[in-house]
Amino acid sequence: MKQKLREQVKALILDMDGVLWKESEAIGNLPEIFARIQALGLDYILATNNATKTQKKYVEKLAGFGAYVPEEKIVNSSMAVAYLLHKRFPSGGNVYIVGETGLAQALEQAGFHQSENNCVAVIASMDRAISFEKLKRATLLIRSNVPFYATNPDRTYPTPEGLIPGAGSIIGSLEISTDVKPIIAGKPNPTLYEFALERLGTLPSQTMVVGDRLETDILGGQKLGCPTALVLSGIATRTEGESHQPPVDVIAESLEELLYEWCNG
Repeated sequence: MKQKLREQVKALILDMDGVLWKESEAIGNLPEIFARIQALGLDYILATNNATKTQKKYVEKLAGFGAYVPEEKIVNSSMAVAYLLHKRFPSGGNVYIVGETGLAQALEQAGFHQSENNCVAVIASMDRAISFEKLKRATLLIRSNVPFYATNPDRTYPTPEGLIPGAGSIIGSLEISTDVKPIIAGKPNPTLYEFALERLGTLPSQTMVVGDRLETDILGGQKLGCPTALVLSGIATRTEGESHQPPVDVIAESLEELLYEWCNG
């Protein structure tokens, strides 16, 4: 890693799925990784497009790997979409949710309640209990001009078995059935990273985005002017990373290797 970049960066925004773990398997020794980040004097935020879990659940998952991270270090796309909705509908209201507990709780905390009636918005995300009835109801609401929001466009989700359908596959179904594109809160759109930068108190130029997806993690960081690091432990390949435009600043096999290079040049 270039000396200038090491001196410039004061904090990291780390993706989780594909960077810290693949579903139930840690990628590297997470306690050592977080200890190394601290030893380097770097601050960090974990920012994920995955809207299925609450902050508390992420804290518990990390603790299961032996890594202890406070809730305030975690932001996700359910928080980002709740923020966008609150700006548009400051009094809250009913919403129709195609998603899981993490999304529903974030929306509830912002004053938006799950309902099929008098909805101010439809919000779509990863939903492992998806059904035709859910898609039908969401389609009818969107076609009746209820605003359509989505947490994130990730088409796939990495697991130890391989890639499985992600939130983007569900959102894509609704786009096709309604001819309406959603307002997306998560990466590569800026809301999620703006949350992270606000919590860190750093400038984009001082904050390196680390992720495994070029079309969301890396592109989102580049849009805000952050230096970027692609890790090859999740979705993207080295060939894809090397051909990406604009160029990625650093490509490493894993977060562990990235931090090793940080120390050793």
